[in-house]
Amino acid sequence: MLATLIPIFDNETSVCAYAVSAQKADIFKNPLLGSTASLDGITNVAGFEVVNSIGVAGILGNKDVYVPVNSFAIYTDIREQCNIPYKSVVLVFDKSLEPTDQNIERISELKSQGFKIAVKNIPTSSFAAYQKIFKLTDDFFLDYKEVSMTSAIKFFGQYFPNVRICAENINSKEDFDELSKEGESNLYEGSFFRMPVTESQTQLTPMKVTYIELLNIINGVDFELTKVAKVVERDPALVVSLLEIVNHMSRNSEITSVKHAAAMLGQIELKKWINTAVTKELCSDKPSEIMRISMMRAKFAENLARKFELEMQAQELFLMGLFSVLDIMLSKPMEEALELVKVSKNVQNALLNNDGPFAPVLSFIKEYEDANWTEVSRRLIVDGLKEKEVYALYLETLEWYRDIFPEK
Repeated sequence: MLATLIPIFDNETSVCAYAVSAQKADIFKNPLLGSTASLDGITNVAGFEVVNSIGVAGILGNKDVYVPVNSFAIYTDIREQCNIPYKSVVLVFDKSLEPTDQNIERISELKSQGFKIAVKNIPTSSFAAYQKIFKLTDDFFLDYKEVSMTSAIKFFGQYFPNVRICAENINSKEDFDELSKEGESNLYEGSFFRMPVTESQTQLTPMKVTYIELLNIINGVDFELTKVAKVVERDPALVVSLLEIVNHMSRNSEITSVKHAAAMLGQIELKKWINTAVTKELCSDKPSEIMRISMMRAKFAENLARKFELEMQAQELFLMGLFSVLDIMLSKPMEEALELVKVSKNVQNALLNNDGPFAPVLSFIKEYEDANWTEVSRRLIVDGLKEKEVYALYLETLEWYRDIFPEK
């Protein structure tokens, strides 16, 4: 089992839902599955396994979750497989589900049970045949690169105005800006929000300079608590966050100062807290998904350290994942961004040159993040990794993020 969550954005680049991409069978043992895994699991809806594991609150933040269902699984007891509120689930069907009377009746039944319905990968030439299914559809996904947006918008606007359009494969900020400005789509999926920065876009604010100063202190060789406390005291948000976490850990102790709180947390835990708290603040003016990616990559890299025989460098791997979108956080090319922070040569080589002992970990995480299951399956073999263990570490990462940044 392999699975990941793909963010779905609105016009303001806020995440409004997540789509589950899951693969239950090994592609190299079942090559006919290809990269779509359309018949993967056959009668079990693989996506429910990851959703049931983390719950709809937690990392999903009570957002809708899109779960692919193949043409066989549609006739299983989907309610039995789903342990979260049906109203939060959007069942996604593709062109493999033909518009027969039997299938239409089953979709109608699922709709009446409280599930939402989405359809994807239907060519414009088949729109007329799918009209009865479109009447039951909430969202329609189309590949921005393969399907005419204009034709689709015109068709749905005329016949099914309540259906939301989600444009997939939006992989540049320019494409997103054009589509969102023209209002041709309601939802968006793609890597447009995390494209590398190629030129400096702005000067760092004084507060971001302070955050970088703090990162450099705690990621130095044996930092002093007094120096950390003095920098933390400059930012009320960090002070409140520090006091909250210390009070949670020691409810019966009276905290007399920021330095006292830092000492109670201890050097190791203080370093972890600052790296995560500061990253959160550095991402505050960016799409929220940037922070999630940074944190998830950091923890997943740390979790994978042992599997890549880098257990002694787990904390460095955490930092590598955390800073993997530093260019976006600081609106500067990665090379310039890394000049502002203290990182090891291994971290620097991985982030700048995709080279060195840490690079395979980062590239594996990125392939997993993008649900490139063909490449992930290949890497499992090449790197001697076990699918079950990697999936367990991914779920552990999701749960860690859910606990450290609970949705309000």
